[in-house]
Amino acid sequence: QVQLVESGGGSVQAGGSLRLSCAAYGYTSNLCMGWFRQAPGKEREEVASIDSVGTTSYADSVKGRFTISQDNAKNTLYLQMIRLKPEDTAMYYCAADFGTGSYCYSPYRYWGQGTQVTVSS
Repeated sequence: QVQLVESGGGSVQAGGSLRLSCAAYGYTSNLCMGWFRQAPGKEREEVASIDSVGTTSYADSVKGRFTISQDNAKNTLYLQMIRLKPEDTAMYYCAADFGTGSYCYSPYRYWGQGTQVTVSS
């Protein structure tokens, strides 16, 4: 029902910024969405999420540096990342599912293919 396509990854020096995008196709109403990342040898972690009414949540490791937002007219989710650190290096994935208010289907059923973020020191 939902197809997700990420873009915006790349290589940046520590302290730099990147903005990731996730375009959603198909049935895009009432979505809960999140950004995950996974580095080699580490578990996948959710770094940010936004529910169907716009409430956001962040992992402590990125709080104050990352901002999740959405453009409903374009059916696109964003992750603005500033003051990047080498520890942020990972493959980043967006995920989505349907929700009602703060209640979201879990685990996410729809996933993008990922976009690589590499931060050098």
